[in-house]
Amino acid sequence: MALACVATRASSGVDAPAVTVEVHLSNGLPAFSLVGLPEASVKEAKERVRSALINAGFEFPMRRITVNLAPADLPKQGGRYDLPIAIGILAASKQIPPQSIEQHEFVGELALSGHVRGCQGILPVIVAASQVNSRLVLPIDNRADAELVGYQQVLFATHLQSLAAYLHGQSELPGIDLGLEWITPASNNEANTHCLSEVVGQQHAKMALEIAAAGGHNLMMLGPPGTGKTMLATRMMQLLPPLDYTEALEVASIHSVAGQNMLPQQFYQRPFRSPHHTSSAISLVGGGAIPKPGEISLAHRGVLFLDEVAEFPRKVLDCLREPMETGEVSISRAAAKLNFLCRFQLVAAMNPSPCGDVDNARASNEQILRYLSKLSGPFLDRFDLTIDVPKLPLGALNSCDTQAETSAVIAQRVHAAREIQLARSGTLNSELTGKQLKEEGRFNAEDLLFLEESVNKLGLSVRSYHRLQRVARTIADLQQQQDVSRPHIAQALGYRAIDRLLASLKQY
Repeated sequence: MALACVATRASSGVDAPAVTVEVHLSNGLPAFSLVGLPEASVKEAKERVRSALINAGFEFPMRRITVNLAPADLPKQGGRYDLPIAIGILAASKQIPPQSIEQHEFVGELALSGHVRGCQGILPVIVAASQVNSRLVLPIDNRADAELVGYQQVLFATHLQSLAAYLHGQSELPGIDLGLEWITPASNNEANTHCLSEVVGQQHAKMALEIAAAGGHNLMMLGPPGTGKTMLATRMMQLLPPLDYTEALEVASIHSVAGQNMLPQQFYQRPFRSPHHTSSAISLVGGGAIPKPGEISLAHRGVLFLDEVAEFPRKVLDCLREPMETGEVSISRAAAKLNFLCRFQLVAAMNPSPCGDVDNARASNEQILRYLSKLSGPFLDRFDLTIDVPKLPLGALNSCDTQAETSAVIAQRVHAAREIQLARSGTLNSELTGKQLKEEGRFNAEDLLFLEESVNKLGLSVRSYHRLQRVARTIADLQQQQDVSRPHIAQALGYRAIDRLLASLKQY
């Protein structure tokens, strides 16, 4: 019986479920049937495989060929099934030894000449193959992905002829260089080209940026045009520590699925995404006919910066509310439901009025309130800190501040505060649950009562009550103090600029 089974892997979000390509050759009129829930790009594999086999010097069987992609209920898309289908036909027709494909997995797209082309979303395939310790054959174009993972059982194919020679035992396929020098977080840091010392003044905003970086808090900056909001946001990346290996692999897998190749030098760098305010909900959250990760997933373990956040459509911003709380986004379609991680840190910047400044007489209080109402209350509730970035006083631009702290100095304090948090509860303060805050927050009962009274006077929600506790805990960690005191809570309450602005506008 002319039957062959070849192992490969599909793409399902950031997962790579195993797929078995079953090839059966039977007597009858020559035909080529492909079943197993293939999409249009997979059905076209019949013509690519036929031409590739003939042009590579192999015999294409003039028999009835049936190819089944199992499991049949898993949608398949893309050209990654070309190579396993071709190998299955060669094994079923005895042109290569059938036993040679055991313990192997094949992924790759074929050119009509028989060359093997690279595919998107290969990184999850390599990770999944490494977990089961199988030998994986990939296109040579995906070598960079394999080097990121460092899995030694990866082989690279360039053409069907060289792959057939390997399966016959006549030659070897190239693999990862054993002398490869692995990247370390220390050697992968980006050059300090954007330093906080370059930002003139704005000490209050710099302190808020340090607190946000230390605790992983969401930050919103309010201020007139040209006060340095964007400069502050872009310099936040210099304060954050590099990713560890597990986090870096998560980030690289998401970018691989999205079709964005990551250079080895970028492996440990936290992502910084800054989408334009004309972005749609699908581009921001993810989705599409074939669901792909959006900007919030591409910013996983990094920073998502929304400049001019009030110009984003309100329904687009409200799509962020649930992912900001859960750390993942679920995209449901008729064929499948995919989950993408999106544990990002949100930094937003906006003008306090449509004219740019609250003191501008061209805008009335009603117009300013209408402008601010583009941001819903529940969305504003997700920000731990909202600060004013005011205009600089006269003479500040020409002053020479030699005492301004550099990003490297502030980053050391941020790193020390994060080490305290991870040693205490295993997570950053922004991710502490209500139960953890009670057990590990080290708050005084009287101080908590003071905080509750303040929250009630400001008309804040219970979510804001817990977020203020997390901010106060981070401030205490930056000061190397075990207990949270009243000054820490008072400082956390000072970072509520949007609430003060709304309250002042409603008085008139």
